[in-house]
Amino acid sequence: MNSHPRVCVIGSINMDLVTTTKKIPKKGETVLGERFETFPGGKGANQAVTSARLGADVSMIGAVGNDTFGKALLEHFKSEGISQKGISIVPDISTGVAAITVSENDNRIIVSPGANSKVNPKILDEAQDVIIASDIILLQLEIPMETVQYTVEFAYKHKIPVILNPAPFQFIPEDILEKVTYLTPNEVESVSLSEMPLTESIKEKMIITKGEHGVEFISKSGEPKTIPGFKVNVKDTTGAGDTFNGALATELARTGDLDQSILFANAAAALSVERFGAQGGIPDRKEIITFIEKAKTRRNEYE
Repeated sequence: MNSHPRVCVIGSINMDLVTTTKKIPKKGETVLGERFETFPGGKGANQAVTSARLGADVSMIGAVGNDTFGKALLEHFKSEGISQKGISIVPDISTGVAAITVSENDNRIIVSPGANSKVNPKILDEAQDVIIASDIILLQLEIPMETVQYTVEFAYKHKIPVILNPAPFQFIPEDILEKVTYLTPNEVESVSLSEMPLTESIKEKMIITKGEHGVEFISKSGEPKTIPGFKVNVKDTTGAGDTFNGALATELARTGDLDQSILFANAAAALSVERFGAQGGIPDRKEIITFIEKAKTRRNEYE
């Protein structure tokens, strides 16, 4: 396959506003937090940065506002070596933000879409050459469903594989489910997908992430398979799923090997939760390979 895969990420760009606290406040309650920080975020941006740090040539298609956060995020993409050709600056609307509360190694998130709500088919039309030149496309659901549907149709027509991370979960039109290459729900999202009419026909597309319990999928031979989770010291789960998806897209475009790519992505996500921040926790390729080899050695010692 391609040693420098071309990954196109179409999705959300946010500034994450992260408060760390020992206690989640109840209704009407005020508590003192331990720390407040801002981090570049958004599911699309997180996945794009992951792919770039793992060696892919990445193009980001999305939108930011003409404000302080938007300008800072564009500078951040530049520093990560991500092409901004497909990013629109939308006037009279704020850049998307995510208010994240981290407590007891878990998180609660409220997303205000802002400019992400303006990622429309017109923006995609203006970036058609970028999309066509890609080895793989990565999508999420923090942009309008109309745009997701338009992208999937375009990619299907041009025979470009698409990974759809169905988060945050919402109703997904059947033609999207039929035409995407892979779906990467977590456990909760997979339950919602199982209630949709096409459940049986999309089983082979499902790559279900289950945190410490690993990843479930159907192998190329048609057999159900589970790649075990890794034991790590969890500090912050924010962005773990995005790290998984960015790593999966990169490795699939690089090797075409589904099993290897899922193992690689699972290890990347495990390493990411040992650090704070959705993008601050993203490991590099060397770290992931070393981590996998050490995990194999430990498992062999106990067999």
